[in-house]
Amino acid sequence: MTQRPRIVALLPMKANSERVKGKNFRDFCGKPLFRWILDTLSTVEEIDQIIINTDARHILAQNGLVETDRIVIRDRKPELCGDLVSMNLILADDVANVPADIYLMTHTTNPLLSADTIRKALAAFMEAHATGKADSLFTVNKVQTRFYRADCSPVNHDPDNLIPTQHLEPWFEENSNLYIFTRDSFAKTNARIGKQPMMCETPPFESIDIDTSDDWDFAVVAARYLHERRKVE
Repeated sequence: MTQRPRIVALLPMKANSERVKGKNFRDFCGKPLFRWILDTLSTVEEIDQIIINTDARHILAQNGLVETDRIVIRDRKPELCGDLVSMNLILADDVANVPADIYLMTHTTNPLLSADTIRKALAAFMEAHATGKADSLFTVNKVQTRFYRADCSPVNHDPDNLIPTQHLEPWFEENSNLYIFTRDSFAKTNARIGKQPMMCETPPFESIDIDTSDDWDFAVVAARYLHERRKVE
């Protein structure tokens, strides 16, 4: 019988944020922002453990979060604290200290990412990885629109030969929602995206990533809309 792979979710979380102060712990539609993705990850049965790498253990405690067998809080090393530290260095510390067959990484700033989307991404990655087609996965937004450079020159279309945007070549924007990788793939690039990645498109509302105050406001509107939509489905 094939043993099920050990899957660990990595959820880095810092006390401070530059553009939206204290956003990880600010109330978002009834509960702290970090709770949205943490609660979602907790419903994904495939995930064996959730690792929170943080410099904010005391703030988590103030918000009622305590460690369990499934949720582990790792105190971030002083040399890995600060706004200019690469996320890949923080992930490298987790990978070096927490064994797993598959790592899944997401952010507190993706509150609307659903458990169903996470499960589908995991299933797609495991199938591709088992057949040697991919060593990592990252989520994207599919974009089909007309782009221009700063000097107004067209990037991906011919202004003299306009075609409907749905017929333009699709471009894909890394949306920072979800990354899936292995220890081996991470070692080859020292990054969450390996040498042979695959992309996974996520639903538009779920793909909101909160970096700015405008993002926050948009996410609040989207959360309320999704709540109302689920009530009538």
